[in-house]
Amino acid sequence: MQSWIALFIDQVKATTLLEWLAVIFGVAEVILAKANKVWLYPTGIVATLISIYLLLNIGLYAECLLNGYYIVMSFYGWYYWIKKRDQPAVKVSYANRQEWIITLLIVFGGWGVLYLVLVSFTPSTVPVWDAWVSSTAWAGMWLLARRKIENWVLLNVSNLFAIPLFYHKNLAMFAVLTVILFIVAVFGYFEWRKIAEPLTP
Repeated sequence: MQSWIALFIDQVKATTLLEWLAVIFGVAEVILAKANKVWLYPTGIVATLISIYLLLNIGLYAECLLNGYYIVMSFYGWYYWIKKRDQPAVKVSYANRQEWIITLLIVFGGWGVLYLVLVSFTPSTVPVWDAWVSSTAWAGMWLLARRKIENWVLLNVSNLFAIPLFYHKNLAMFAVLTVILFIVAVFGYFEWRKIAEPLTP
């Protein structure tokens, strides 16, 4: 246990300014998401751009692809959330059957495709784990963009597996950020349920 604590302290000491910035913007993003604020998207885009650079340097290639996907989905979500000229803003709701089918296709189809890409085209040392973390997060981001309550569940499945992955790759602050994201996502899930309940017929 002491060796793990010592390793963590060493990793924190070695944390770069870019890692701190990615963590700060990442925390801000999830807090804004929990509060159901559209500003989560520009904040998240900044955190994501920094993360792509850092993750590429340590060989988490699926995570880089995931973050590229985050950027695309952030712009999509930003647009989707904004109140259109003659339409009300999108309300928080539960995913329907069709959305669940799409979600599961993203999770398992994405996992398989990413694994094949990683083992075929990259020197990844953790292809199964990296692909799983990314595919579950892909599904969560899709649900978040559509303001579906279940986004928090999928994002936390990803977070749960990402924590040891980041620690394994000596990204201590990314692991700490992911723990924070996990905790906030739990509260976010229950808050969004409260928002949706009065709207449920």
